[in-house]
Amino acid sequence: MSFTPVQGLLRRSLCITLAVLGLSAAVPAAAQPATEPLTVLLPAPPNSPAFAPWMIAVAKGYFAQEGLKLEFVTGKGGVDVAKQLGAGNALIGGGIGDTPIIVRANGVPVKAVAVLGGGSVTMISVHDDSPVKTVKDLKGRTVTVMSYADTTYYSLLGSLNKADLAKTDVNAQAAGPAGVWQLFVAKKADAMAGVPDWVVDARGAGAKVRLLPASENFGSMAQAILASDDTIKNKPELVQKVVRATLKGLAEIMKDPKAAAATYCQQMPAHKGREAYIEEVFALYREHVYPGQKVPGAIDPARMASVQKFYVSEGIVAKATPLDELYTNQFVGH
Repeated sequence: MSFTPVQGLLRRSLCITLAVLGLSAAVPAAAQPATEPLTVLLPAPPNSPAFAPWMIAVAKGYFAQEGLKLEFVTGKGGVDVAKQLGAGNALIGGGIGDTPIIVRANGVPVKAVAVLGGGSVTMISVHDDSPVKTVKDLKGRTVTVMSYADTTYYSLLGSLNKADLAKTDVNAQAAGPAGVWQLFVAKKADAMAGVPDWVVDARGAGAKVRLLPASENFGSMAQAILASDDTIKNKPELVQKVVRATLKGLAEIMKDPKAAAATYCQQMPAHKGREAYIEEVFALYREHVYPGQKVPGAIDPARMASVQKFYVSEGIVAKATPLDELYTNQFVGH
């Protein structure tokens, strides 16, 4: 078939245009990894600042870079999350580093695959003008906790034990996630055992808060990423991606709490306009919870053993579990 010069020019232009369009359509498909949906179970609502490393990792595109699109679903506490993971109802979840100690004793096959910091997520706070200077000074006083089945309470018991006090030496009041700091603000309690968020809530409500020395706190661990034995064995690459992306989110808070607070508030509509509050919360996590790990995310076996020994001695769990069934460090440091 022959073409006039004009027809030939149009044909060549059309071919070039199609080639360019084809190339531009092909590049994103080749450059972007396939997106895999992943449901993550969290022990409390996702807008809790405790889960900020996850949310900042989403906002910064760290999960997208790993080819993952996360959906967060709220469970009924860390133990419930672990049970759901063990039953195969989800692949990844959140809890604290202590959670596997509690559930493994009941046959739930779940491990911690990363712990988000070397400190404890539980702090003991008193009023600034209080005569209480140490944990030992809490004898005979009222301390609020979220519940008697919550790790903040177990951590309080551990701190009392460390100070040679029994749980009957204080009046521990289970007040719920809001009441724990509201009763403290109203001076109906001498102290509270809770997470950094509640310390900032109390300060925001007008309380002058002083933290008892971190060296006196029990070694209860920070927030953790949890996975079942089955997921670790059959989907190790997925676990690795989640750990890597989440630790990048934590690194953003460590690097610049102010910038991280802005990113977080933009990602979480419930906190829009609360940048100053979130920055204050992040500052507490950065100072007290996140530091202390030579390798970010790594679990300390000696600490795990010490926490488990206390849980068994207090009857919180019926029996000890071999340490290698409680955690793995195979996904950190990569």
